[in-house]
Amino acid sequence: MHFFYHKLPFLLELFFNGLFILIFSLVKSKLDVPLVSLNQLEKLSIIFAELVPYTLVVVIALTFLIHKNLEDLFRRQIFSLIVIFPLFLIQGDLQFTYWLSSVHLFSSALNLFDHNKKKSELHETATSLIGRLNLSPAQVVLITFALIIMIGAFLLVLPISAAPGVTISFMDALFTSTSATCVTGLSTISLRDSFSVPGQIIVLILIQIGGLGIMTLSSSMTILMGKTLAMREQLMMQDLLEVNSLDDLLNMIIAIIKYTFMIELWGGIVLTLAFFSDGMEFGQAIYYGFYHSISAFCNAGFALFNNSLENYAVNPIVNLTVSALVIMGGLGFIALRDMKDMLVNRRSFLNLTLHTKIVIIVNVALIVVGTLFIFFNEFLNSLVNYDLLDKMQIAFFQSVSTRTAGFNTISLNNFHPHTIYVMTLFMFIGASPGSTGGGIKTTTFAILVQSIRSTLRGREHVEMFDRKIPQNLILRTISVIIISLIIISVFIFLILKIETDKSFLPLFFEVISAFATVGLSLGVTGSLTAMGKLTLIALMYVGRVGPLTMVLAIGQNRVVSADINYPDGRIMIG
Repeated sequence: MHFFYHKLPFLLELFFNGLFILIFSLVKSKLDVPLVSLNQLEKLSIIFAELVPYTLVVVIALTFLIHKNLEDLFRRQIFSLIVIFPLFLIQGDLQFTYWLSSVHLFSSALNLFDHNKKKSELHETATSLIGRLNLSPAQVVLITFALIIMIGAFLLVLPISAAPGVTISFMDALFTSTSATCVTGLSTISLRDSFSVPGQIIVLILIQIGGLGIMTLSSSMTILMGKTLAMREQLMMQDLLEVNSLDDLLNMIIAIIKYTFMIELWGGIVLTLAFFSDGMEFGQAIYYGFYHSISAFCNAGFALFNNSLENYAVNPIVNLTVSALVIMGGLGFIALRDMKDMLVNRRSFLNLTLHTKIVIIVNVALIVVGTLFIFFNEFLNSLVNYDLLDKMQIAFFQSVSTRTAGFNTISLNNFHPHTIYVMTLFMFIGASPGSTGGGIKTTTFAILVQSIRSTLRGREHVEMFDRKIPQNLILRTISVIIISLIIISVFIFLILKIETDKSFLPLFFEVISAFATVGLSLGVTGSLTAMGKLTLIALMYVGRVGPLTMVLAIGQNRVVSADINYPDGRIMIG
């Protein structure tokens, strides 16, 4: 009786949702069923499809009554809480309901064996196999990103992911999967016109995975499910998130989950109201609002409009909300946590960590400089038809979006070439460490500038905010910049060699945008050849995992030789 009581939620879902899946499968296959006509099966499938979301509500309620713990409910039913919203949103769409309910039922069936001994033994075997591979954190990041990209490509090439009458090639599916996982935003095909709602949801899931980082996401889900991280996973995460202890690691992962959920929820609500007030139907406004909120916070740049956000160029609510989401996503979780503590505890700016101080100052400086540059350079050009306030609004939005996000509220093809060139410099700098954006990172840029200042002033050490920057950090900064410049130079050469029919500036802009995972384009992405697309796929992958991570993963030595001190050598430079 105790066993039946605890399995009651699953049995309820198995009966109602399982029956819907079975009936709809029969309708799709058009098989002759004794005593029941196809027309009757279609009517039954419509009835049971309406019951699917309500069944999940009952399942969640029963789970709470059985365990009587909100934390336990959240851990056990996290997937149900995520799925139930779109199920209510698309009531009547049998295909999408079938797809989501099938995935959820499969997930519920797997959870039945969560504490099964056989599963534990299988997990231990897999863990020991990974341990024997002796992979470094950098290599794990490379492999997991590649696997997620391939899984996403195979899902996007399925007929269910394509819009009616559209066939998606594997190359376009691979490009879109890479762009979404690497939170870039470049696309060879229209997200709205080429993909069905399930296909768009798959892209959104890839964006969320890529934005949070696969290792962070998997560790987050492990904690949410009430499990503990293995020692090897703890060490990997401490290395990737640059924290010193297990307590700091757990606090950081919990903060990442909390901030991501709250910020995306806030953004989704505001954008929903903005789209609804602009004349969009409420159901569509909810879908578009939350889709663009997640895309903006993850700095992905994917929009469900074919012209990005050009229709909302002078809409202050959309502009300011998307800009705020992009900025918060680009600051990094460490900086967000420090800023939240500063506001809650009413601490002064001077009490913030050195990292957060640099992140805030550099971001503010780049946004202000970028806004003023675009405003004055395009004042009598692409912004000539707008009034003064709208010009400033468009310039501000484009300054924020250019470094990391990839949204645009005005056609970039109308910009001066020198404006486009300066925008590539901002894209190259990118977002901050630990964020959802790309580029060499703001802190890297700050250390480079300060190192140059110290050299010009004849100082031996590099100092920032009364703190000395360690020599190994300066060497790491120089390595990141030099490796990034080499990678960009090689890929510019390759793309120019492959795409001989296109001019230099659009291809140059495309390469920087792909490397910095920005997603802005001058309109050449869709017309690239297969080799050109593969080149950008490789570049987006390198840009997302990071050039230094790529080099460390490929060139890391297995055996570390003992330190040998050699005499100093003298070389003339300059």
